[in-house]
Amino acid sequence: MSQYDFDVAVIGAGHAGIEAALACARCGLETALFTISLDGVGNMPCNPSVGGSGKGHLVFEIDALGGEMGYAADCVTLQSRTLNTGKGAAVRSKRVQADRRRYSALMKHTVEETPRLSLIQSEITEILIDEAGGRKAVCGVMASPGGEYRARAVIVCTGTYLGGLTHTGDVCRRSGPDGLLPAEGLTASLEKYGVRTMRFKTGTPPRIHKDSIDFSALEIQYGEDKITPFSVRTDAARLNSIEQVPCHVVYTNERTHEIIRANLGRSPLYSGKIHGVGPRYCPSIEDKVVRFSDKPRHQLFVEPMGDGCDEIYLQGFSSSLPADVQYEMLRSLQGFEEARIMRYAYAIEYDCCDPTQLLPTLEFKEISGLYGAGQFNGSSGYEEAAAQGLVAGINAAAKLCGRPPMILPRYSSYTGTLIDDLVTKGTAEPYRIMTSRSEYRLLLRQDNTDLRLTEYGRQAGLIDDERYARFLDKKKAEEDETARLSKTVVSPRAANPLLISMGQTEIHSGATLAELLRRPGITYSALAPIDTARPRLDDGVTETVETEIKYAGYISRQLSDAEKQKKLETRRLPDDIDYTKIKGLRLEAAQKLQAVRPASIGQAARISGVNPADISVLVIYLSMKPKD
Repeated sequence: MSQYDFDVAVIGAGHAGIEAALACARCGLETALFTISLDGVGNMPCNPSVGGSGKGHLVFEIDALGGEMGYAADCVTLQSRTLNTGKGAAVRSKRVQADRRRYSALMKHTVEETPRLSLIQSEITEILIDEAGGRKAVCGVMASPGGEYRARAVIVCTGTYLGGLTHTGDVCRRSGPDGLLPAEGLTASLEKYGVRTMRFKTGTPPRIHKDSIDFSALEIQYGEDKITPFSVRTDAARLNSIEQVPCHVVYTNERTHEIIRANLGRSPLYSGKIHGVGPRYCPSIEDKVVRFSDKPRHQLFVEPMGDGCDEIYLQGFSSSLPADVQYEMLRSLQGFEEARIMRYAYAIEYDCCDPTQLLPTLEFKEISGLYGAGQFNGSSGYEEAAAQGLVAGINAAAKLCGRPPMILPRYSSYTGTLIDDLVTKGTAEPYRIMTSRSEYRLLLRQDNTDLRLTEYGRQAGLIDDERYARFLDKKKAEEDETARLSKTVVSPRAANPLLISMGQTEIHSGATLAELLRRPGITYSALAPIDTARPRLDDGVTETVETEIKYAGYISRQLSDAEKQKKLETRRLPDDIDYTKIKGLRLEAAQKLQAVRPASIGQAARISGVNPADISVLVIYLSMKPKD
């Protein structure tokens, strides 16, 4: 194989591209990872954090599937917090403040040291397509510099570089994030072969020199006492030995809002210069002031960019307003009266594809071997990008190696939910994962991620024997402990003193430890005094056991719903159906089905504009269709 011949070409070395390239190379394929700048590998151009509500679930899932993000985030953690600890187990999400430069350097080193993976600084300007026989299939890419590279599969992970255009007031530049070069020619190449594109927008806040901030005027926010790693590869003891860096909180005020309102005409967001659609759940500060005009203040998070770095990131203060206005509104904040800006805030527009053109494998339906992942698919966020990149990489490798594809159903993971939402429903704005996106939240907890997805990672070839053996041991420990708690009976004499001390109702006959654990307010650790035969187990094991027992009834119902959904997913729809010719289908449903071309009855049922009556027509149609 020459230096210009590869099995897979990955375009873009952001969070999606890294996971895609690592997956392909680790599956034994010669892989090229192209990036406009080697300095942008694993970059965090927006917030210097990993995880968050719903996003933390994705990072655990990436690790369980054999991806890299969780381990890298653990290695560069500055502070760790678990969000929603006062709520149920289903919505608790881990978020870490990460060292931005160390994360990028670690990911770049990992890529450089991975066998069969070549990291190449070059802009991809064209996808090469073979149209022999009337069927489109990728055969390579055109790079500048470098020329033609042959490849049997191509994964597009262009992030916000594709057609990138940044705005700071009247200053508009063709640019990628952080002032790096944009990708200019690729959109036209994609559109030439029928790929439908959209224009989205995102943005970042100003970066402030930390010595210019009066931190004594701010609320302090410490990390959690005990850190649970994202990755099973991480040494938990080492991670818990780090000295966590405090973060801070500040609030906008009426003066801030007055400044913003007085300068809305100078914002390209409101002057009509920005045409891309921005994220609903992470809007710019001027957008928040306009949309939530009744709110007297907005919370902002003051976060470090890394050790040995004086830049401070002001989460929640994204803006496209001119530089002078940024200074004025920034200095209206308490503690920021003398603030000095190191990098000005900007908005960035970029090109992405309509994700309904993709199969659940993230391969384009009409172009064999072409895959999309990350913000190119219309999503937002590092975590969403990395999850898609990993799935695209696994499926590209599976296709080239002659293995079955990996399609994650909604009830398996937030990764499956994210991809299903994108390819089935599409998106009119940058898509963000949230726990509310899933109808199976109680099944998709952080604590049971390995149970849900390790087998998928093993089948994909990304979980080695040693790690798989550890997983099986943990799984058995959880099963054994659940069985023990369900069989171990304690007498009223033994249990009641403890129950009374906890303000609980006494028991009058023997009860199992599992029955006691189901009571609100009683935890696994609280039962230790009356559970004398308790084995020594890892915290991860006991957390899963406790949750499974406490929520057994609810979990059982969701498992029943998931089983029904599984049956619908197994009712496959042929690729060649002409929905416009099926009698009984409403015109809107036929048009939507024709456009999306769902793989199953289950996917068809989730398409907007397709109702239960339409699904009944499809089921009857399938039952009458002759079997091959």
